[in-house]
Amino acid sequence: MYQRLKNWARLLRRDVYAIYLAGRDPEVSWLAKVLAIAVAAYAFSPIDLIPDFIPVVGLLDDLIILPLGIMLIVSLIPPEIMAKHRAAAEAASQRPVSKIAGIVIAVIWTIALAAIGWILYRRYST
Repeated sequence: MYQRLKNWARLLRRDVYAIYLAGRDPEVSWLAKVLAIAVAAYAFSPIDLIPDFIPVVGLLDDLIILPLGIMLIVSLIPPEIMAKHRAAAEAASQRPVSKIAGIVIAVIWTIALAAIGWILYRRYST
C-alpha cells in the first residue's frame, strides 16, 4: 500500500512538471496552456491556498483538487504531446519552485483575511 502511494505521488509530481512544460508548448491550445500554467504555478508554489495545518480541509487541495486539475489538463492536451513532456519531466532532476506563484497566493490570502476582518469589524462595531 505504501509503495503504491509513493509511486502515485511520484507520477503526480512528474505530471505537474509535464503540464508546466506543455503549458509552454506552442502546439497546445490556449485554454490548456492557461490551465496548465495555473495548476503548475499552484503546485510549485511554496504557499498553499489552503494551509496544510488546517485539519482535513488543508490536505484537500493536495489530495483532491490538484489531481483533478491535472486530469482535466491532461485530457485537454493531445496524448503524443503529453507523452513527450512526461518523458522530459521524467528526465529532469529537479522541479522548479515558483516564487511568483508563492507571492500571488500570499496576496490572495492577505486580501481574503483583510476582507474577513473588514466584514467582522463592520458587523460587530457599533
